[in-house]
Amino acid sequence: MNRRTDDDGESRFRPRVAFAMGSNELRDGLINAECFGRLRAVADVVSTDVLTDFSTPRAREVLAGTTALITGWGSPRIDASVLDLSPGLRLVAHAAGTVKNHVAPVAWDRGLTVTTAAHANAVPVAEYALAFILLAGKDAFAFQAGQRARQSGYRKEVLRQDVGNNGNTVGIIGASRIGRLVMERLKSHGLRVLLSDPTVSPAEAARLGVELVTLKQLMHSSKVVSLHAPVLPSTLGMIGAAELAQMQDGSTFINTARGVLVDHTALRTELRSGRLSAVLDVTAPEPLPDGDELYGMPNVILTPHIAGSLGNELARMGDLAVTEVERLAQGRAPEHSISRETLEGMA
Repeated sequence: MNRRTDDDGESRFRPRVAFAMGSNELRDGLINAECFGRLRAVADVVSTDVLTDFSTPRAREVLAGTTALITGWGSPRIDASVLDLSPGLRLVAHAAGTVKNHVAPVAWDRGLTVTTAAHANAVPVAEYALAFILLAGKDAFAFQAGQRARQSGYRKEVLRQDVGNNGNTVGIIGASRIGRLVMERLKSHGLRVLLSDPTVSPAEAARLGVELVTLKQLMHSSKVVSLHAPVLPSTLGMIGAAELAQMQDGSTFINTARGVLVDHTALRTELRSGRLSAVLDVTAPEPLPDGDELYGMPNVILTPHIAGSLGNELARMGDLAVTEVERLAQGRAPEHSISRETLEGMA
């Protein structure tokens, strides 16, 4: 990494940057022209082509001279053998959410700084959840199905007291990064918000402006339940038959977290009865096999894992990754670093 002196006399580093992810097209979606200009102002780009395989001669050559690696979806795994090829590597700036699958724990043992753009990726997930929470509160899916079936003969029930968002009760499972963003966005909608999270104290829940309750209480009391828990041994299958049975008739379950948190056999049983509705952006397995009944259920909104960043939303994540390289060049601490302990709680 080269050192230079600015006009103000301050000495700074110029990181040597490479990219590791699924394709050049993905890199261009993450790092737009303005962002690329910022990057080139503080760093030297070692290779404009992304690395998709660390075992090639070209990859070895690039890694040997790299001090900062910007990664994204589809990045090859960074393990001890890769670190051996990268003696000067100081920063892995991940332009996406979790790094569990592509950064081995040995990276922290060797003092590497690893950052994530999970904060940027959380924004569209929270927006997705908020939109469906409000639509579920209006019972929009049932009204839409009724109008589709009866067309001009359909008449909405204006006086139904179980419809609407004024004073409606929403349950948030998990005060994760996304869960907190959702709770923050719900504040302006006149809703009662319940939270279930064993890591949150009553005092912290009060600061968040929500009521801390048990999972059983949340499932029983909420018209809409939105899941935002991390994947841990203790959370696998945490929403099963007993939890779903607690939900009110006519309520809606939303999952934008991970499919493995939910017992899908139990979920299908409840949905088949027509007692509940569901919005599922994630499933187990993902995608579901052809012919799965969840595809055709009228009380299910099934989307192909779109809540996270798509299209022009990718640029938020690229911006955070480039910001981390800028901070490295300026000798400043990273904004969104991940500790080895934090890694265990990531999705």
